[in-house]
Amino acid sequence: MKAQVLLPKIFNFSFTYNSNNLSLKLGDLVEVPFGKGKEIGVVWKYKDKVLKNIKIKNINKKIEKYSINKSLIDFIDWFSTYNMVSPGLTLKMAIGNKDNYIKKIDPSFNEHKKNTKKYKLNNEQKKAFEYLNLVNNKFDVSVLLGTTGSGKTLVYFERIKKIIDQNKQALVLLPEIFLTNEFKSRFEDFFGYEPAIWHSKITPKNKRIIWKGIIENKIKLIVGARSALLLPFKRLGLIVVDEEHDVSYKQDEGVIYNARDMAIARASFEKIPIHLVSSIPSIETYNNIKNKKYRHVKILKRFNDYPLPKSKIINLNINKIKDKFISNETILHVKTFLKKKEQVLFFINRRGFAPYLICQKCGFKQTCLNCSMYLTFHKKKNKAICHHCSLEKKIKNKCKEEGDCNFIMYGPGVEKIFDEVQNIFPNNKVQIFSSDYMKKKQQTKSLFNKINNNEIDILIGTQMISKGFNFPKLNCIVVVDADFSGRGYDLRSTEKNIQLYHQLSGRAGRFNSESLIIYQTLTPEDSTLNELIKNKSEQLLKMELLTRKKNKLPPYVRLIAIIISSNQHDLSIKGAKEIKIQLKKINNIEVLGPVDSPLLKVKKKFRSRLLLRLKSGVMVQKKITNLLNSLKISSKIKLTVDVDPINFS
Repeated sequence: MKAQVLLPKIFNFSFTYNSNNLSLKLGDLVEVPFGKGKEIGVVWKYKDKVLKNIKIKNINKKIEKYSINKSLIDFIDWFSTYNMVSPGLTLKMAIGNKDNYIKKIDPSFNEHKKNTKKYKLNNEQKKAFEYLNLVNNKFDVSVLLGTTGSGKTLVYFERIKKIIDQNKQALVLLPEIFLTNEFKSRFEDFFGYEPAIWHSKITPKNKRIIWKGIIENKIKLIVGARSALLLPFKRLGLIVVDEEHDVSYKQDEGVIYNARDMAIARASFEKIPIHLVSSIPSIETYNNIKNKKYRHVKILKRFNDYPLPKSKIINLNINKIKDKFISNETILHVKTFLKKKEQVLFFINRRGFAPYLICQKCGFKQTCLNCSMYLTFHKKKNKAICHHCSLEKKIKNKCKEEGDCNFIMYGPGVEKIFDEVQNIFPNNKVQIFSSDYMKKKQQTKSLFNKINNNEIDILIGTQMISKGFNFPKLNCIVVVDADFSGRGYDLRSTEKNIQLYHQLSGRAGRFNSESLIIYQTLTPEDSTLNELIKNKSEQLLKMELLTRKKNKLPPYVRLIAIIISSNQHDLSIKGAKEIKIQLKKINNIEVLGPVDSPLLKVKKKFRSRLLLRLKSGVMVQKKITNLLNSLKISSKIKLTVDVDPINFS
């Protein structure tokens, strides 16, 4: 018998081997000769007929104990077709490093036991749980919507408990790695043991232990980032996607995919329920709720019945601030909370100290040598840094006029706001909450302990602070720059602003009846800001859908971006034009472009873009893949395909 074996490499096809009288089934892991060495692959299908005059090698051996389910095989095939990536690369995400199944010395995953805390669902939470629980053992997409601080996590914890009691496994996806520790603590309080955590930063040893525990059905719950989606669960019974609206679910390098959408697909192949959880849903999820494609349930009240923060708009055109970024009126409000020993957050969604450095003598701008980007000054390192390729540069520069450049820094980042806040409130403890300051696990843990023990008075945070954190004493938030200007090359800018500021406001007043969020702005009349303050986020989503429909944008159409990059600008444009001619031969797609990418140069590569627009529900990826594979593309250009792109930079 001939067996088709898929290898975890960049191949679009499987290889034929003789089964060598081994007792094999689909999904079995096997060792096969490949080139001058040997590889571990998966039995993908059987084949009775092969081409004549081809020498077929034998499978060396079967890797005992380990096999993946047919549902995962089918999902990998579909995933690869949909996202236009090789099945071999997708398989690698599922089975990982060969040490996972060859090394036998690792201990089993140890669920450290601890005492549980008693939680009791309120009436709204009970109703939500019962609603989600209506469908248990078949595919179903249900959306759990709830005000920030309403206790959505407790509701789906009850669902997970029910699944685990059935000897099945559950997967919880989180949008960011740093959220896993916060989640872990909540889980331990509820279940009395720690969950298995899966993301790119865990050690190879822990990955081996967890991978084995999953495929053997010994680990019942995995909490992880995007990559956890492809793990080889033996008895998967439930998927939960927390903060389903978060754009971090979009993987934009390597294998490009949207983990939320792929999670829904995997639930479909596994024939199990999936819960999408959010305070403000993504526009796609909202549209599917509206069209009754997804079931949904809402929790309207906060868990402790505390109200959402009051809102205050400070018009910076009236409250003018010169050479600083925090108004006098804001300072007065902040002081009232600090006097009560309550915490304050200043929010500015820019890392570093200043996003622009310009010489006031000659006008020279500090730009990246590799990318079409300004360099951001980071005071901590005393360097200008590119946030795309990580280039670091000393800010000293020979001036065209005389001597060295005299750089003026424009625009604030978290470090600049930190300095200003320290000057205004010299007697208060101030701390930055940003990815640049939380690279190590111990640093993060230490910061959380200080916040929860009220050892920090004022936080200066970027977008990451708006996600999933629970700070009991945080009752005042200042949005330093609340101008909704749709920055970036992103059709979702309005949607993101709605979600960001709703999430942000929900960080305050979780354990207090009096809390405040202050919006400093030069555009106080902005309709998005005002509707958001009135708590009319659903109305904003309805308006956004109308705009999308009018402009033929998702979710009413589907988009596929093709990025053509080269060391030479003219080659990227020429290659894009040639590819466009061929793509126009495919029916049911509209080919837009080519145009230069707004961010023209990244990592020394010039980039041109084609945008394919097609009707929602139309699947043409296979045709496009076959066409692109058939083209004689110059080795001097590189193609990157992004199905369902989120931004257009």
